[in-house]
Amino acid sequence: MYRAAVLACALAVTALGGMVFYHHHLENTVEAKSKSVLDFKVRDIDGKDVKLKQYKGNVLLVVNVASKCGYTPQYQGLQATYVKYKDKGFVTLGFPANNFGGQEPGTEKEIKEFCESKFGVTFPMFAKISVKGEDIDPLYSFLTSKETNPEFAGDITWNFNKFLVDRHGKVVARFTSKQTPESPEVTAAIEKYLAEK
Repeated sequence: MYRAAVLACALAVTALGGMVFYHHHLENTVEAKSKSVLDFKVRDIDGKDVKLKQYKGNVLLVVNVASKCGYTPQYQGLQATYVKYKDKGFVTLGFPANNFGGQEPGTEKEIKEFCESKFGVTFPMFAKISVKGEDIDPLYSFLTSKETNPEFAGDITWNFNKFLVDRHGKVVARFTSKQTPESPEVTAAIEKYLAEK
């Protein structure tokens, strides 16, 4: 009888544990599905907190940038694209990251000065983050995870990977480092989602 009681207790605990795990997993899945890029809070390059929901209604190009990369001249295209479309509701968002080849070694102040003096950058720039690995920033975890972004998931491959986000915060396209901001496929995608209300 004692053995039967112990076994029953063990089974109850196991079942309960399973229910708790299942419930927790379900919550995470529901939360993951309901999130969008607009749900995140980040720090700008001046250290101020920014809720990305302030960009709701805009088409966004989210880019991990670096100052000492072979692709760094793309800052010029990112700025030109921002200027070309900003009055139609388009914003480029630059996220400096030092994950690849140590190509973003500077402080936020140094990065800001470099971008403004070298490329005349006026689009929003943010604090330096990690876009890959154990210390990945939550925004980039969301962008690269198969659970939260199944269509365009996958590790960031190098500096200047690009995600296009529609007016509702949904990721709708992804481009490689080699695909410049002015390339026909990037421009066509931007114009397509700007045309949608």
